[in-house]
Amino acid sequence: MSVTRRSLLQSSAAVSVAGSLSLTGCTKAPPVMGSADAQAEKLLKSATDLMLKAYPETASSAGIDNGEYAALKTQLADRSPAGQAAIKADVNAMAAKLSALDRKALTPDMALNVDVVNTVFNTSAEGFEFPFGDMALLNSNWSYRNAPYVVAQNTGAFIEIPSFLDSSHSIKSNDDADAYLDRMKAYAGQLDGETERLRIDGDAGVILPDFLMGKTLEQLKSARAQAPSDWGIVKTIAGKTANMADRFSSAATEIAKNNIGPALDRQIAVLEALAPKANSDAGVWSVPDGDAYYDWTLRAGTTTAMTADEVHQVGLDELASLQARMEPILQSIGYSKGTVGARMAALGDDPVYKFKKGDPGRAEIMTFINDVVDDIRARMPQAFETLVPGFLEVTRISPDVEDGAPGAYGGAGSIDGTKPGHFWINLRSTDLHNKFNLADLTYHEAIPGHVWQGEYTFKQPLIRSLLAFNAYSEGWALYAQQIADELGVYDDFPVGRLGYLQSLAFRACRLVVDTGLHSKRWTRAQANEWFVENNGSNPEEVAGEIDRYCAWPGQALGYKVGHSAINRLRVKAKRELGDRYDYRRFNDAIVLGGSVPMTVLGEIIDGYITREKGV
Repeated sequence: MSVTRRSLLQSSAAVSVAGSLSLTGCTKAPPVMGSADAQAEKLLKSATDLMLKAYPETASSAGIDNGEYAALKTQLADRSPAGQAAIKADVNAMAAKLSALDRKALTPDMALNVDVVNTVFNTSAEGFEFPFGDMALLNSNWSYRNAPYVVAQNTGAFIEIPSFLDSSHSIKSNDDADAYLDRMKAYAGQLDGETERLRIDGDAGVILPDFLMGKTLEQLKSARAQAPSDWGIVKTIAGKTANMADRFSSAATEIAKNNIGPALDRQIAVLEALAPKANSDAGVWSVPDGDAYYDWTLRAGTTTAMTADEVHQVGLDELASLQARMEPILQSIGYSKGTVGARMAALGDDPVYKFKKGDPGRAEIMTFINDVVDDIRARMPQAFETLVPGFLEVTRISPDVEDGAPGAYGGAGSIDGTKPGHFWINLRSTDLHNKFNLADLTYHEAIPGHVWQGEYTFKQPLIRSLLAFNAYSEGWALYAQQIADELGVYDDFPVGRLGYLQSLAFRACRLVVDTGLHSKRWTRAQANEWFVENNGSNPEEVAGEIDRYCAWPGQALGYKVGHSAINRLRVKAKRELGDRYDYRRFNDAIVLGGSVPMTVLGEIIDGYITREKGV
């Protein structure tokens, strides 16, 4: 993975606001606890320890793989059948204990913490009841996706662990480097654990669709074909130990050759054996108990009680509303004929808005992103009273896995502030991005989106900092795009506003297509055609998106559902507060409450409204 000349975007201005959280009331004095609160606090600590033990990667990503949790730095999650069964048992036991707490005896803050954590454990317990796939809701590193398939083009150790070690495993000493080597061996164990689960799931009829099977095998074989010394996982430790003993690089190469390589071979062999049994059904309805599984992923992805039919109709309604906003802008720039989708497709083909091909274009894209970040960072005081550093690194998704990866993704750095958040950008083709939508993507993934919002959670109790809810975090990221528009970034570039509105329409289309695939039994081709025709999106991008929805049922629903919920709460706040409504204070209220289910977010905003009224 490469880092650009300005990829570390922690400016002096950002550093100067690092302490502002404590100056604005986000950091609270430790409360005086009664016996009920003390009991709940102890249970939440146990829940935290359970999560970190089950998913040791979380400790490194959060920057807490030291002190009490130092031993976790040598470990990775156990992805074997036995390991998953042990996590399931622990989750069930914790869910029962959390549900048994007397919520009425707790102070409001503690009751909120318990509600949030209880929601995660109970939803996870439901997910573990399905005897297939990967339940990731409790795993903060990959909580955004739950997958019916243990390994796919965007799911599995071969995708996740090399990137994790590169971005999150710090090496400052020989012990840290030895811990990295231990994790390389554990990675080989993870591959074998997944391979055993692939066999079990395959025997039960849960097999990747043939189009995902082909893509996944191609990625695995491509990675395996390289010399072990050229693997990213080896290059990472070689780079991080360049000024240390030579033995680390050579030891990593040996582990790659003797442990990881053979484990990859075994995984490839099992997938190849399953491939002839794969069909072309795109939806999870085709696997045993698939309809019930989709209902669960819908609840987990949206933290609402909406049905698939309701979500589908919301998507159609939202799309029509957004395209009505796009119409006058298209007319104003001379695009007056054809559907909105067709005209947006034509706009996307305009060479004026394309980046150069190949490496020159990749460099151009990186410069473009850096300039956008610099501009939006300077506007943040207009949108928030409480500021965070926005510690950010822009990084290309590894070419080893970018064929199966989304167009981009992002997240905050470590709690201790030593590791930056990341905006990972897919550069397999410069045609994935254009000059009227890349700024909007940057606002979503970086500032004021995922990286920015994630830093507010660091002032929450540890377990709250580790947890994430798809509808909240993705709903916020869409709202972050809206904030950028409201701050005037497109006032002199109406085509950029079209890109922003098309992005929202893109998420509305997701509601239609995800439910279409998994509930209404659309084909893959049908989903692709509908999406491109109705939103005018890049066909290459849509093809990757559709495959993503096939592998992660329900995940794509959280974006627009969460965004619409935030806006409904904002309308409510404006109506009830009248002249007392303040834009910056509302935005603060949304982020300072931390990542929560949509139902809990409503309670948080009710409390904000009450405080603003002075009641």
